[in-house]
Amino acid sequence: MAADRHITLIGGGLAGALLAILLAQRGWSVDLFERRGDPRIEGYAGGRSINLALAERGLHALRQAGADAEVLKQAVMMRGRFVHPLQGAPGLQRYGRDDSEVIWSISRGELNMTLLTLAESHGARLHFDHGLETVDFVANTATFRHHANTVTHPFTALVGADGAGSSLRAEMAKVQPLGERTDWLDHGYKELEIPPDVHGDFRIEPNALHIWPRGHYMCIALPNDERTFTVTLFMPHKGDYPSFEQVRTGDEAWALFQQDFPDALPLIPQLRQHYEAHPVGTLATLRLERWHLQGRAVLLGDAAHAMVPFHGQGMNCAFEDCVALAEALERTPSLAAAFEAFEAERKPNAEAIQQMALENYIEMRDKVDDSAYLLQRELELALQQRHPGRFVPHYAMVTFLRIPYAEALRRSRLQDAILHAATQGRHALSEMDWPAVDAKVLQVLQPLAFA
Repeated sequence: MAADRHITLIGGGLAGALLAILLAQRGWSVDLFERRGDPRIEGYAGGRSINLALAERGLHALRQAGADAEVLKQAVMMRGRFVHPLQGAPGLQRYGRDDSEVIWSISRGELNMTLLTLAESHGARLHFDHGLETVDFVANTATFRHHANTVTHPFTALVGADGAGSSLRAEMAKVQPLGERTDWLDHGYKELEIPPDVHGDFRIEPNALHIWPRGHYMCIALPNDERTFTVTLFMPHKGDYPSFEQVRTGDEAWALFQQDFPDALPLIPQLRQHYEAHPVGTLATLRLERWHLQGRAVLLGDAAHAMVPFHGQGMNCAFEDCVALAEALERTPSLAAAFEAFEAERKPNAEAIQQMALENYIEMRDKVDDSAYLLQRELELALQQRHPGRFVPHYAMVTFLRIPYAEALRRSRLQDAILHAATQGRHALSEMDWPAVDAKVLQVLQPLAFA
């Protein structure tokens, strides 16, 4: 355990606020600096009604912080993907076996405010309107801009939870190269909204994540507790129609929806206005070779490993980081050892979920209404029943269990090969060569210790 139990957190978003709770609970003296104002006073300044998917990894972290019950009061359960094909009837594809295996749609702003209040109640000192400007790693002082003033803060160690554009990461890189690489996705997004109906209720099935898959582009909609849906249109920036380069105006967006999302069009009455008012967002994967500077600073969450949002694991992964760092700080003899152990544990898992998030985009936009894919999902569930604890669906490993992401990726590769081979040339489960499939499962997969 570190001798000097004081730590300074940069960033008061979700990960920073959660880590403040976890450390304050363990007796650490915590100062948290956030460049924006206090959202509980000034309103949430993180953008539009952005909502997130909370899964078991994130829930586990919230349980450690004693925040799970309060957060779930604000959440909307999502049982699965409600797929809206261009041709044919829409329908629900469950994430898990029953309502014990679901995810939760939550408001980023409401969650952030809940965690900040809890952090403050545990004794963390919150400094809003303090943007990090420079760090002197020799003198161990950090300089912040507070309105028109410069504030100097002495620190023992810094933790960067300040997002993909991390100011602390930039300061660390001046001292030692971090091997930073950003891979930009050639697709972007725009946010729209489905308002409540005339009775103030949801316009479509509330307990699902809605997807309109269209090959190289798609729409999704997540429910909010105020009976709205946050709609996100994902498309290429450039290239073949449709792309954001070609669909620029509200009228052009309306024409696109009329052609490719006809059942969604009546649900979004302000489509034209919102399309023109809201900017095109960018998507990227941030990779670093190094997350820490000895015992002086460490990065976590998006500041260390930002990812595309298509597996809904960015927040869940960041929350896992917080628990892992808090535990490392308790069990190791020094800050330097704790930061090194934290990076060694989390970096391979962050890299694994970054890869799975990229792959899941292709699945969501291009496969969820494909007959071969659907047969493989049927077989996946059947094998889960035939070999419980040995064949565990990919989505369950990532979303409903807390096995390391790297292990989930490794097992998923093995399972995908089994599913692909078993379904080649077949159109129904009744056509399966069950003895051969069962033998392959027993040969390739060991029982899962975490199941």
